[in-house]
Amino acid sequence: MDDTAKYVIHADITADGVVERSDVVGAVFGQTEGLLGDDLDLRDLQQSSKLGRIDVDIDSENGQSFGTVTIASSLDKVETSILAAALETITRVGPCRASISIASIEDVRAAKRRKVVERAKQLLADAFDEDVMNSREILEEVRQSARVEDIVEFEGLPAGPHVEDSDAIIVVEGRADVLNLLRYGVKNAIAVEGTNVPDAVAELTQDRNVTVFLDGDRGGDLIRKELAQVGDIDYVALAPAGKSVEDLARHEVMSALRSKRPFEKSSVESDSAPTTAATDGSAHPAPETDPDISGLETPETAETTDTVDATETTESSDTAGSGSAASVEMSASSDSLEVSTVSEPATTPETTDENSTDVADQGTTDTDSASADAESVSEDDSTDNQSTTAAEPTTLLEHVEAVVGEETASVRLLDSSFETLAEADESEAFDTVKDADETPYAVVLDGRLEQRVLDVAAQRGVNQIVARELGEFVKQPASVRVRTADDF
Repeated sequence: MDDTAKYVIHADITADGVVERSDVVGAVFGQTEGLLGDDLDLRDLQQSSKLGRIDVDIDSENGQSFGTVTIASSLDKVETSILAAALETITRVGPCRASISIASIEDVRAAKRRKVVERAKQLLADAFDEDVMNSREILEEVRQSARVEDIVEFEGLPAGPHVEDSDAIIVVEGRADVLNLLRYGVKNAIAVEGTNVPDAVAELTQDRNVTVFLDGDRGGDLIRKELAQVGDIDYVALAPAGKSVEDLARHEVMSALRSKRPFEKSSVESDSAPTTAATDGSAHPAPETDPDISGLETPETAETTDTVDATETTESSDTAGSGSAASVEMSASSDSLEVSTVSEPATTPETTDENSTDVADQGTTDTDSASADAESVSEDDSTDNQSTTAAEPTTLLEHVEAVVGEETASVRLLDSSFETLAEADESEAFDTVKDADETPYAVVLDGRLEQRVLDVAAQRGVNQIVARELGEFVKQPASVRVRTADDF
């Protein structure tokens, strides 16, 4: 009945005594029976579902009863009004005098219309997507989608479609790195998915020009060394400091690849490109071929070419005390990009010891004074050496040597700059990792790495763990890089 009701009659009832719901319902049916004729008899209207059930809510207080009567109706306005007026003719409820007055007649459809209007306003404001893409955005999105779909598997590893056939490959850490390079048209990348380099990647590096593209953190230097142990690496390219390859923009990817360094001269900690010194003390450019951007396609030429060959010229200088004035010339065409550096030797100023004296002309007093000064300098040098020896470790390897190598039976938490966050006893490793104020980048443990410590490290987002020995793991999280001290 509620679904088909058009109107709802609301009435207030007052009785001079204590009455119950059944008394009110009986009075309504009994005192209106035959009052309005057969067509408007309440029992007949209920049986034909034209009138809903009579809802009564009544309470008693101080010998009187107060409440409300609600009746749903599917009749028209006139018939509903007649029924409402008939309720006001009731003068007794049970043994008590009573009176009923109509409070209101609610139009159910009007209430529904109000809800419809409010909901329509919400839909109009929120449901419609007004973000209309222009033609260039549509083309770029489709183009990038097509590039991402080009990712393939080579011996179970994520790779670009040109890895198997290309003369040059780029080795990166994970699948996300391969996807980002594909997004910018570099299709000859392959991911090692960790530092345990698969045999397939090792075989690929034997007869090809190989560039390792690493994240810009100190941990990248360790990864570079591990890859070098099983493969043949020619160049190392680095992401900007503090960034990962997967997060780089197009210009950052291209700049990093074109600024790559020969493997034997590369280091994550280096701040500038190495140079090669000539025997006469002057720096001369040492040209090297750069084939590592094979398979690169740009948004402007993506429809007509898949590869861009790049040639770079690097220079190095190991001669101390020499400077160089460098000028950079860049020329670009559709097939090659060349960077050449020209340097000029700089003169080294000669130094003169204005305080030098002839020892033969000095007396005994001067000789004794010089001896005392020499002993003082010797003591200062010894103090400096001791302070340097006790310096805080700055690399993961140094922390491993300090914690595990010295058998301290402790655990040390490190941040991304390999500075110590916290240190505790090895037996408190679980609580130390769990309660650390700052999420550790690395954990060095002089003890056995158990499952519970590994699990809490994965939950906290720890990047890597180095332990003296490893326990038996039921499940090893893929997000945490686990090694022993012997791996170093």
